[in-house]
Amino acid sequence: MNRPVKPKPHLNESGLYDYAIKALARHMRTEAELRRLMRMRVEPGDRSNAIIDVTITRLKENGYLDDAAYAEIYARLRQQNEKLGQRRVSQTLTQKGVSKQIVKDAVEARYADIDEETLARQHLERKRIRKPANEKETARVMRRLVAAGFSTSVIYKILRKWDVPDESLAALDNLEEGAQSE
Repeated sequence: MNRPVKPKPHLNESGLYDYAIKALARHMRTEAELRRLMRMRVEPGDRSNAIIDVTITRLKENGYLDDAAYAEIYARLRQQNEKLGQRRVSQTLTQKGVSKQIVKDAVEARYADIDEETLARQHLERKRIRKPANEKETARVMRRLVAAGFSTSVIYKILRKWDVPDESLAALDNLEEGAQSE
């Protein structure tokens, strides 16, 4: 038998601050993500935005909330652990609500000395992706690398070094042109 879920009580300013601290302790978050969480816990109305703003300011002053530090750590972990390209990291940070300038600065600093081709090869190795044997596999490898945030020029370099037949690369060009015209 399912019991109805009791709505959680709305929080005042100090309760919201405690809630935000606990949310940040469980999982590092951006300011935008934390604002979304807090919006659900305050009483709707004119005063709710003011309470959230005061709480955000207090969290920043105490060093608990910093989008620049979040972006730097996120970019470092994705580059070192998951071997993702800078485009993917930038897109994800932007989706998480980090400002474009902070994203740009963090990603540029993290990927400044990184060879994208080497990183793409490390990504392929990490995902255990082998040299493609036919056009279908070649397209799959390309899709995986594009999804991981690598540029098409780097992908083509890797495929050429794998001696993928020119017909397969031409087929990819045709697919790419068709996708761009849609």
